[in-house]
Amino acid sequence: MRAAQIVELGKPPEVVEVQRDGPIEIVAVALNPLDLAVAAGRFYGGHPPLPYVPGCEAVGRRDSERVHLFGEGRGTRLDGFLVERVDFPAALAVPVPDDLEDAVASACGIAGIAGWLPVAVRAPVRPGDRVLVLGATGTVGSVALQAARVLGAERVVAAGRDPDRLERARELGADEAVQLDGDVLAVRLREACGADGPTLIVDPLWGEPVRAAAEAAAPDARIVHVGQSAAPEATFASSAVRGKRLSILGHSNFALSPDERRQAYVEVAGHVAAGRIRMDIDTFSLDEIEAAWTAQASGGKAVVCF
Repeated sequence: MRAAQIVELGKPPEVVEVQRDGPIEIVAVALNPLDLAVAAGRFYGGHPPLPYVPGCEAVGRRDSERVHLFGEGRGTRLDGFLVERVDFPAALAVPVPDDLEDAVASACGIAGIAGWLPVAVRAPVRPGDRVLVLGATGTVGSVALQAARVLGAERVVAAGRDPDRLERARELGADEAVQLDGDVLAVRLREACGADGPTLIVDPLWGEPVRAAAEAAAPDARIVHVGQSAAPEATFASSAVRGKRLSILGHSNFALSPDERRQAYVEVAGHVAAGRIRMDIDTFSLDEIEAAWTAQASGGKAVVCF
């Protein structure tokens, strides 16, 4: 059967023939920054033995049922899902809503959960919250800003670097958009959020953006840290953290139990199926895997459809 395979770290996957089989037919695989980090040798958890099949999440079909697949170290320690058929524990497979198309359903997992849980569970949106979403031009940030709106935030502000994607964030419900490049970033973030600044900050970036956001934050604000797309380290002023009594909370999908992941996926997929949260994706065939890899690296959301 056909699969994509990482032969050398730092190189995109190649389409190859492999000797595999399994009861689940793969229909769509959503690519994620995690896949690229593992394939580049940058993931802290290492990578499967070379050569390996990448892809940490997928939608597959077992008999007549469609299921979302994630976990068991697939794509990080073991071969992943970019292959025509797989075997996977039934207990970890999550049913997909009937009215959600395959490609979108595959993207509701890693990125959808990472955008949803920070504002729904880790630091739930409260009445009157002014939510600042850093990296709102990416998929995680886009889901987070829409989720904050669904959950009743008073104001939602998108921050990012890509002007076109910031405009898209406005279309998806952001009240204001802030370009992360430029001077006096903390001042611009505070003014965009109104009053004395954001009360809840979702941060997939770390580095300078979250430092400026902490400077802009209102007293008793919560910061939920999701990723490090901008930098692996951030330096905070003591006056901001202590003086404002800021709470910095970490979130990782890897820390979730199977039941927590299942519940989160069901919630996200339900909102997407109902049109309350929209996900922008680009689809590719398996033969276009290199183009899909490049599109994902550019900040889009690439899905490989079989």
